Amino acid sequence: MLPDLSLPMRHPAKRIRVVFAFVALALGLAPAAAEESPRVTSQVASQVTWRMTTEYPENNISGIGLTTFAGRVAARTNGFVTVANAFDNSLKINSGEMPRAALDGRIAGGDAFAGALSGVDPVLGLSTLPFLVQSAEIARATNARARPLYEKALAARGLKLLYLTIWPATGLWSARALEGADDLPRLNLRAYDANSSEVMRAAGANAQFLPMDTALAGLKEHRLNAFLTSGDGGAGRKLWDFLPHFTAINYAMPVSIAFVRSEDFAGLPEPVQREVLAAAAETEQSQFALLAHRTTENYARMRDNGVRIVEPAPTSLINALRKAATPAVAAWEVQAGAEAAAIVEWARQQ
Repeated sequence: MLPDLSLPMRHPAKRIRVVFAFVALALGLAPAAAEESPRVTSQVASQVTWRMTTEYPENNISGIGLTTFAGRVAARTNGFVTVANAFDNSLKINSGEMPRAALDGRIAGGDAFAGALSGVDPVLGLSTLPFLVQSAEIARATNARARPLYEKALAARGLKLLYLTIWPATGLWSARALEGADDLPRLNLRAYDANSSEVMRAAGANAQFLPMDTALAGLKEHRLNAFLTSGDGGAGRKLWDFLPHFTAINYAMPVSIAFVRSEDFAGLPEPVQREVLAAAAETEQSQFALLAHRTTENYARMRDNGVRIVEPAPTSLINALRKAATPAVAAWEVQAGAEAAAIVEWARQQ
């Protein structure tokens, strides 16, 4: 008799054991053998492995998220679903390429910087809009409102959203100290998405949107002298070797989005799906808790490596960037639609 997977169970481990029994039957294995033999249980429990990736190092907030998710999934599903992570762009798949790589079967999913996904759907660039949020709590509330739109945009392309990671606030790393708006035209700057590139160019900088690995190559070849990224992104890459100044402009608090191919998720038994989503929710909560001390930790590490941090940023610099941001945000609202624009308006009121 097949186990009744619809029965409510109070304990996830018991529910997963029922799933194991079902899978064992499907594979032609006796349920009793699956219960009694650790070897058989291990065989059954290793049926699903998701290969996931990030273009950031393992100690970066994106890498920490994938590590946490892998651990939570393995624990909640008793090893039925395992996650094999690749860090630091070791697979040569940057954030903007991850959706296509997932659909092509090169990976099951990954954790992608959301701004780089705005080419998939403009709404995915909401979190990188300049000067929209200035605190972790407002960033969290804004993204909670936007989450259904993110989910819809990904689902339309065969992808399942798992969890969001909010990054520390974006600043400007530079080779020389930035004393005001007059320094912007001297910057050959790496921006992290199309919107930020447009804003920085409008403010006078020579800016271009580059994936992290391409940008690092440009930095080492002295074609770039500034980066738009957080302390987290910069510290993980040791940008202080080239850019010993950090100006805390609080440009945005972007998110990265962890997702998996919808087909892979749908192929799991429903009780396992619930455990995967529970693991994702736990990861998102853990990532937000990490954010509370992340900026302080990053700043300490940066100072230990000789970075001069300017906070608050020079007023003329902020004013120039805010002025340059206005038309870019207005254009984004038209592209992203009324629902997304309403979320932006809500965030402005906070």
